[in-house]
Amino acid sequence: MSLSIGIVGLPNVGKSTLFNALTNKSVPAENYPFCTIDPSVGIVPVPDVRLDKLSDMSKSKKTIPAVVEFVDIAGLVKGASEGEGLGNKFLSHIREVDAIIEVVRIFEDANVIHVHEKVDPIFDIEIINLELETAGIQKPTLYVLNNSEASERVKGDFISKLPGPHIEIDPIFGTGLDHLIKSGYDLLNLITFFTTGEKESRAWTCKRDATAPEAGKSIHTDFQEKFIRAEVIHYDKLMEAGSYAKAREKGWVRTEGKEYIVQDGDVIEFLI
Repeated sequence: MSLSIGIVGLPNVGKSTLFNALTNKSVPAENYPFCTIDPSVGIVPVPDVRLDKLSDMSKSKKTIPAVVEFVDIAGLVKGASEGEGLGNKFLSHIREVDAIIEVVRIFEDANVIHVHEKVDPIFDIEIINLELETAGIQKPTLYVLNNSEASERVKGDFISKLPGPHIEIDPIFGTGLDHLIKSGYDLLNLITFFTTGEKESRAWTCKRDATAPEAGKSIHTDFQEKFIRAEVIHYDKLMEAGSYAKAREKGWVRTEGKEYIVQDGDVIEFLI
């Protein structure tokens, strides 16, 4: 399942710096507007201690995490929906993603230019959201408040005025990045299920409320089209048992049919 999150915001609020911190992929992050003309894409693993523990339990040769695709999109400015600042091109990139992370600068730093020559988080959000609304773009949005530990935080009660869910990060020092990745995963309404064995342990992605055949499609289309049944145990119960063999002895491995709704943390073996 390939779903992507676009990183958007005004110029010079920390979008590309955040993208670089997330992906360790080199994209321009210089201190001037429109340095990022074309979107850059990074595939980021989703941190999950459950996968590591499953891999240890199964003595797996390979461990493969679930991933989220982040797209670094150049800064929007007022009038972007009317073509200002290469806006039409940028907005077309935003239309291609499945959810939006809106980066909002909440620190004062005279050495980092602000496109409006002042730092006002709510004003910045209103500009971006107006341009998105004018362009007819309405996707899930997480507000990411970029706070530099090396600079002074903007004063004022802007948190209560945010129009949606938010988290706070510092991409320079890497603070909050794991939380951001997991929050992005949730923003896409995704859950994780696992397969595990000596060959590999792997985290797979499916939409929340997916049936077993729909989830199986993430592995191979045959698991949806030729689905017969699935053997399922939740991660917590498998860890409690200590091994698949002991879990089977206890009768904790269930047989589920086509109507079963996969739960986050299920460990599944598909039978076709």
